Amino acid sequence: MTTLRRRTGSFLQWGAAAGFLVAVVWVGTGLVRTFREFTTDQATAETPALAPPAAVPPGAVSLPVLLFGDGKGVRVGDTASQIAALFGRGVEVGRQELDDSGQGERLTRFYEYDSRQFALVFALDASPEDPRVEEIFLH
Repeated sequence: MTTLRRRTGSFLQWGAAAGFLVAVVWVGTGLVRTFREFTTDQATAETPALAPPAAVPPGAVSLPVLLFGDGKGVRVGDTASQIAALFGRGVEVGRQELDDSGQGERLTRFYEYDSRQFALVFALDASPEDPRVEEIFLH
Protein backbone atom coordinates (compact mmCIF):
# COMPACT_ATOMS: atom_id res chain seq x y z
CA MET A 1 0.00 0.00 0.00
CA THR A 2 2.86 2.34 0.79
CA THR A 3 4.48 1.79 -2.61
CA LEU A 4 1.15 2.51 -4.33
CA ARG A 5 0.90 5.86 -2.50
CA ARG A 6 4.47 6.73 -3.47
CA ARG A 7 3.79 5.94 -7.13
CA THR A 8 0.50 7.84 -7.14
CA GLY A 9 2.08 10.76 -5.32
CA SER A 10 4.96 10.83 -7.76
CA PHE A 11 2.60 10.81 -10.75
CA LEU A 12 0.54 13.61 -9.22
CA GLN A 13 3.64 15.70 -8.59
CA TRP A 14 4.86 15.21 -12.16
CA GLY A 15 1.39 16.01 -13.50
CA ALA A 16 1.21 19.19 -11.43
CA ALA A 17 4.68 20.24 -12.61
CA ALA A 18 3.77 19.61 -16.25
CA GLY A 19 0.51 21.55 -15.84
CA PHE A 20 2.37 24.44 -14.25
CA LEU A 21 4.92 24.44 -17.09
CA VAL A 22 2.16 24.49 -19.72
CA ALA A 23 0.45 27.39 -17.91
CA VAL A 24 3.70 29.40 -17.74
CA VAL A 25 4.37 28.88 -21.46
CA TRP A 26 0.79 29.82 -22.34
CA VAL A 27 0.90 33.05 -20.28
CA GLY A 28 4.38 33.93 -21.60
CA THR A 29 3.26 33.45 -25.20
CA GLY A 30 0.27 35.72 -24.61
CA LEU A 31 2.48 38.44 -23.11
CA VAL A 32 4.99 38.28 -25.96
CA ARG A 33 2.19 38.48 -28.52
CA THR A 34 0.69 41.50 -26.74
CA PHE A 35 4.02 43.36 -26.58
CA ARG A 36 4.85 42.55 -30.19
CA GLU A 37 1.46 43.85 -31.41
CA PHE A 38 1.87 47.00 -29.32
CA THR A 39 5.31 47.85 -30.68
CA THR A 40 4.25 47.14 -34.28
CA ASP A 41 1.17 49.34 -33.99
CA GLN A 42 3.15 52.08 -32.28
CA ALA A 43 5.90 52.04 -34.91
CA THR A 44 3.46 52.28 -37.82
CA ALA A 45 1.49 55.05 -36.12
CA GLU A 46 4.58 57.19 -35.53
CA THR A 47 6.01 56.99 -39.05
CA PRO A 48 3.39 57.76 -41.67
CA ALA A 49 4.43 56.90 -45.20
CA LEU A 50 5.18 59.96 -47.28
CA ALA A 51 4.98 60.06 -51.03
CA PRO A 52 8.42 60.25 -52.62
CA PRO A 53 9.42 63.67 -53.93
CA ALA A 54 8.52 64.38 -57.55
CA ALA A 55 12.22 64.68 -58.43
CA VAL A 56 12.87 61.02 -57.57
CA PRO A 57 12.72 58.94 -60.76
CA PRO A 58 9.99 56.31 -61.04
CA GLY A 59 11.16 52.85 -60.09
CA ALA A 60 13.63 54.10 -57.48
CA VAL A 61 13.79 51.89 -54.40
CA SER A 62 13.59 53.35 -50.90
CA LEU A 63 16.22 52.01 -48.49
CA PRO A 64 16.94 52.58 -44.79
CA VAL A 65 20.69 52.01 -45.32
CA LEU A 66 22.88 52.16 -48.43
CA LEU A 67 26.27 50.44 -48.09
CA PHE A 68 29.16 50.57 -50.56
CA GLY A 69 31.98 48.18 -51.35
CA ASP A 70 34.64 50.33 -49.68
CA GLY A 71 32.88 50.22 -46.30
CA LYS A 72 31.21 53.62 -46.54
CA GLY A 73 27.49 53.88 -46.00
CA VAL A 74 24.55 56.25 -45.71
CA ARG A 75 21.81 55.77 -43.13
CA VAL A 76 18.51 57.48 -42.52
CA GLY A 77 19.22 60.04 -39.81
CA ASP A 78 22.70 61.03 -41.03
CA THR A 79 23.22 64.78 -41.38
CA ALA A 80 24.21 66.69 -44.52
CA SER A 81 27.57 67.54 -42.94
CA GLN A 82 28.23 63.85 -42.27
CA ILE A 83 27.44 63.02 -45.90
CA ALA A 84 29.73 65.82 -47.14
CA ALA A 85 32.55 64.63 -44.87
CA LEU A 86 32.05 61.03 -45.96
CA PHE A 87 31.96 61.53 -49.73
CA GLY A 88 32.98 65.13 -50.41
CA ARG A 89 31.08 67.45 -52.73
CA GLY A 90 32.42 65.77 -55.89
CA VAL A 91 29.86 62.95 -55.75
CA GLU A 92 26.89 65.31 -56.01
CA VAL A 93 25.47 65.26 -59.53
CA GLY A 94 22.56 66.97 -61.18
CA ARG A 95 20.28 69.29 -59.39
CA GLN A 96 18.85 69.93 -55.97
CA GLU A 97 15.08 70.05 -55.68
CA LEU A 98 13.01 71.60 -52.93
CA ASP A 99 9.44 70.42 -52.34
CA ASP A 100 6.76 70.59 -49.67
CA SER A 101 5.61 67.22 -48.33
CA GLY A 102 2.69 68.58 -46.33
CA GLN A 103 4.69 67.91 -43.17
CA GLY A 104 7.47 70.34 -44.00
CA GLU A 105 9.96 71.16 -46.70
CA ARG A 106 12.29 68.49 -48.11
CA LEU A 107 15.48 68.90 -50.12
CA THR A 108 16.38 66.17 -52.63
CA ARG A 109 20.02 65.85 -53.69
CA PHE A 110 21.35 63.43 -56.30
CA TYR A 111 24.63 61.55 -55.95
CA GLU A 112 26.77 59.10 -57.90
CA TYR A 113 29.35 57.04 -56.03
CA ASP A 114 30.88 53.61 -56.61
CA SER A 115 28.90 53.24 -59.89
CA ARG A 116 25.61 53.75 -58.04
CA GLN A 117 23.17 56.58 -58.53
CA PHE A 118 21.11 57.50 -55.51
CA ALA A 119 19.07 60.36 -54.13
CA LEU A 120 19.00 61.57 -50.55
CA VAL A 121 15.95 63.39 -49.23
CA PHE A 122 16.71 65.77 -46.36
CA ALA A 123 14.09 67.10 -43.93
CA LEU A 124 14.53 70.84 -43.53
CA ASP A 125 12.07 71.52 -40.67
CA ALA A 126 14.10 70.33 -37.68
CA SER A 127 17.51 71.69 -38.63
CA PRO A 128 17.70 73.77 -41.83
CA GLU A 129 21.42 74.51 -41.41
CA ASP A 130 22.36 70.79 -41.12
CA PRO A 131 19.36 68.73 -42.23
CA ARG A 132 19.01 65.00 -41.60
CA VAL A 133 18.50 62.29 -44.22
CA GLU A 134 14.82 61.38 -44.23
CA GLU A 135 14.84 58.92 -47.15
CA ILE A 136 17.36 57.17 -49.39
CA PHE A 137 16.41 56.21 -52.95
CA LEU A 138 18.53 53.95 -55.15
CA HIS A 139 17.96 54.14 -58.90
